[in-house]
Amino acid sequence: MPEPFQREHRTLWQGVLGFNVLSAIVLGILGFFVGAWIGDRIAAGHDYLIGTDQNDVAVFMGYLFGTVGWLAGLGFLNYPLSRMAGRPASLRHHEFGGVGRYFRLCTDHKVVGIQYFFGVGIFFFIGGLNAMLMRTELLRPVEHPFSAGQYLSLVGLHGTMMIMMTSAFIVGPFANFLLPLMIGARRLAFPRIEALTFWLTPLAGLVLMSAIAGNGFPTGWTGYAPLMVQARSGMDAYIFAFILIGTSLTLLGLNLLTTVLTMRAPGLTWSRLPIFVWGVASTAILMALAAPVLIAAMLMGLMDRAANTGFYLASLGGSPYLYENLFWFFGHPEVYILALPGFGIVLEILPVFARKPLWAYRLAVAGMLGVALLSFMVWQHHLFVSGMNASLRPFYMLTTELISIPTGFIFLNGMGTLWRGRIRFTVPMLFALAFFFNFLIGGLSGIFLSDVPSDVTTHGSYFVMAHFHYTIMGGLVFAFFAATYYWLPKMLGFTLHEGLAKIHFWLMFVFFNLTFFPLFAAGFVGMPRRVSTYAPGLQNLNDFVSASAYVLGFSMLIFLANLIYSLVFARVPAPDNPWESKSIEWQLPTPVPVLDFDRIPVFNTTPYEYGVEDAPPVASLEPSPVPAGS
Repeated sequence: MPEPFQREHRTLWQGVLGFNVLSAIVLGILGFFVGAWIGDRIAAGHDYLIGTDQNDVAVFMGYLFGTVGWLAGLGFLNYPLSRMAGRPASLRHHEFGGVGRYFRLCTDHKVVGIQYFFGVGIFFFIGGLNAMLMRTELLRPVEHPFSAGQYLSLVGLHGTMMIMMTSAFIVGPFANFLLPLMIGARRLAFPRIEALTFWLTPLAGLVLMSAIAGNGFPTGWTGYAPLMVQARSGMDAYIFAFILIGTSLTLLGLNLLTTVLTMRAPGLTWSRLPIFVWGVASTAILMALAAPVLIAAMLMGLMDRAANTGFYLASLGGSPYLYENLFWFFGHPEVYILALPGFGIVLEILPVFARKPLWAYRLAVAGMLGVALLSFMVWQHHLFVSGMNASLRPFYMLTTELISIPTGFIFLNGMGTLWRGRIRFTVPMLFALAFFFNFLIGGLSGIFLSDVPSDVTTHGSYFVMAHFHYTIMGGLVFAFFAATYYWLPKMLGFTLHEGLAKIHFWLMFVFFNLTFFPLFAAGFVGMPRRVSTYAPGLQNLNDFVSASAYVLGFSMLIFLANLIYSLVFARVPAPDNPWESKSIEWQLPTPVPVLDFDRIPVFNTTPYEYGVEDAPPVASLEPSPVPAGS
């Protein structure tokens, strides 16, 4: 076995005292206090800080040094320091035995994918808990458990946590694990960067949660200036967390795109590429181009708070509209960073369980690339009520409505694949079908927000919130669970309990719709978002929504119970190909070997030749040996 992939035997003390998440936490906390002390010395005596009881310079320096300490504790500095010292560099890119490899730096793309699944999942559940607390507050039309300021901070933490984590919720676990397998590669193009993108993600979540110590932030998840500059120190956590997640998204997008462009196996032409890979590639384009704009927007906010610049302050020659435009230039492609991988997942699953080839493959590819292109031309429909130049409104109305055309292609692909298919209603298929139902409602309700007259009426209301959740939770999260029940047996090597999975689906599907569909009505009658009080006549509606939300939250606990039961107690080994899929990842053993392939495969056809007589296997897994040094 080649040296880089040999297992390393470590004692318990070596595991505890080595480079892992425990040492990362210790060095991260130490780095924060060192950085805060240095920042306090730097800022001492500056006029704009005198008379205030907070020092944003110290906070930002603390976060910066804390990030360095976090990465050093994980071992990210070992490789460059060894090379600088002229010593042979070693990197923990082979697979360890046991679960310890999931708590340290590892560049096996399969380990990174599973790290994403569980690491991001923890913060997703934290964001869901915040949602339950919000619905508890809204059980009464007057303030009850939380004050208005506390409720607003809760809304901000929920929204920001969900946006940050769902950005990595599909691309993180499934793209990292599956993309090299689907294209016949043994890894991503830049394995160390792949590991870095994951470990920045939980750090961003921890930094965001530290906003609680600074009394939260009052801006909601959008962070609008000038309130961004005026807010308390909890705003610093918001800014730095978004910088971290933006850096992670940028690097991951570049890594995935480079891998697809340069590392496809022989025979894997663009017309044979699995549709999930097309979804990931189009998402990677958005990540690489849009996320740097978010980083720039946050850096300017950081400078306004810590260095007394005036990018977003009109009194100093800046403009809060600059922030709005920069934020939404990232923010609307971000919606499709969430949606496009979901499109790829459901179109990957439908042919397997309809036993038909994917209908109009090239149309699906055109739809994904069309969405990616147009998503950069629609951002100002978020600013229709901001006082923007009225002559710009028709253009952004048009582009926003045009984006429904490539999105409609995806629906046509799905419906055409289902037509006259021999459908098997497995759990992954149920979630994929629910995706189309929910996303259709989200898309139709979006028409009201793309046209100026109706947007003026519904802007800032619960109508917008209902539309957004139908698009993201009804689309992305349902696609995530479709992928989870479909691919997790291959990823972890164990099957999930089907009975619990179906209970999870039906509770989630029914009570998701009972939770969010009534909020369209609440928005039409004028109930504003992010406000803890409302008209007494809306209490019955809100009580119904809160009760439904509790059952929706309970459905997530059923999934968690299924996951723990299946992985800890039942541990039923998964077959190599339980779904009878033709895709190449299902032709490999379960669990997937460390090297993925003994030899680089040669692709013969597309992975969707269901019902086609004498169709060749998608790839030959035993061609001539890989040349030395490849």
